[in-house]
Amino acid sequence: MVKIGVLGGYRGTSMINYCLASNGKAQVVAICDNNPEVLERQKERHKNDNITFYDDFENFINHDMDAVVLANYANEHAPFAIRCLERGMHVFSEVLPCQAMSEAVALVEAVEKSGKIYAYGENYCFMPAPREMRRLYREGKIGEIEYGEGEYVHNCEPIWASITYGERDHWRNKMFATFYCTHSLGPLIHISGLRPVSVVGFEGTKNERRVRCGTLSGQFGIEMVTLENGAILKSIHGDLYRNSIWYSVYGSKGRMESAREDAGVGEMLYVNADRYSGEYSDHPDFSAYDPSVRNGVIEYFGHGGSDFYIMDEFVDKISGKEDADTIDVYEALDMFLPGLLGYRSVLNGGAPVEIPDLRDKTVREKYRHDTACTDPKVAGDQLLPCLSKGNPDIPDSVFDELKAKWEIEKNGGVYMKAAMSQGEVKK
Repeated sequence: MVKIGVLGGYRGTSMINYCLASNGKAQVVAICDNNPEVLERQKERHKNDNITFYDDFENFINHDMDAVVLANYANEHAPFAIRCLERGMHVFSEVLPCQAMSEAVALVEAVEKSGKIYAYGENYCFMPAPREMRRLYREGKIGEIEYGEGEYVHNCEPIWASITYGERDHWRNKMFATFYCTHSLGPLIHISGLRPVSVVGFEGTKNERRVRCGTLSGQFGIEMVTLENGAILKSIHGDLYRNSIWYSVYGSKGRMESAREDAGVGEMLYVNADRYSGEYSDHPDFSAYDPSVRNGVIEYFGHGGSDFYIMDEFVDKISGKEDADTIDVYEALDMFLPGLLGYRSVLNGGAPVEIPDLRDKTVREKYRHDTACTDPKVAGDQLLPCLSKGNPDIPDSVFDELKAKWEIEKNGGVYMKAAMSQGEVKK
């Protein structure tokens, strides 16, 4: 049994629920959160589960555990991951892996030095359609990838108060447009197994929805990514008005794509492939089917069951299953660096930017002291604006309104009820 500690009792609820449903494969032994309300809810829920609760990371990290789930703020994972690896613990890092090139170098070297397992929790790779697309691609169903598109469009205005608590300096308000790219790009990288080598970034315009949310960035981000085989990927993510989760891959002898979220057909995958390798057919094999797995447990978990798979594969990897489908630190950075460096392309007028392969130790020195990001605590004198044209002024009244809305939602229990319902299973 793998003993797991969870840092972050809100998003971490799904990972906690996995352990309860794992049939003895994993056990939560410690939960840490600096929000007393979140911690109290978890204590109430797990009063008979032999879990130790912490409000301080320094005490938490001394607990006897094999692995740590990082479900804290998305821009702060790297330093916590490094601390856990140095203490000899495996790490499951919920998105994102880091926020600066210097952190990327430090994280890679910490993983290598520790010899421990680092798994990146990009759950969209394990949703029904992308997971099946990866299987089919690896079997050669559509040949070699030539082009792909990924969308993760999420209008977060209705929930912005509940995920930023009305705080002006919340990380979500200070990320640039291309930062949160791994939900859209990650599945395409995981399907193909190929490394990105260059990126051109685009930044959506500022609009009234973004101002009402108190966020500084452009409306959405786009990355046009070239892979090592010459294929091109288009990744779009951010705050367009209608939500969309969609993936499409064109290969040398076919294509496949998921159903669009608003198509009204649920989880569907469409595959159109030539019958014979290397021969174009006017009448290719076509199939359309639901790739979901329903076994009485997985279907309880959020994001199409992917919240179950990402943890189950991580635990299997720790337990010695060499071919467990986890995303290692190098692939995590292949998914993330196009967004980080795509913004440098934006700042440089759309010029392509090389994406380094941090597997190669000889290229790391160039980026070891590259702290450029939008977080002043990390960036120092390399601080970047959150919007390419310069950070806009947002009046205090915006945050006053968001704070008031958050207080109403918090007092009504909306915040934690939503968290506790993620992957809720019977013990």
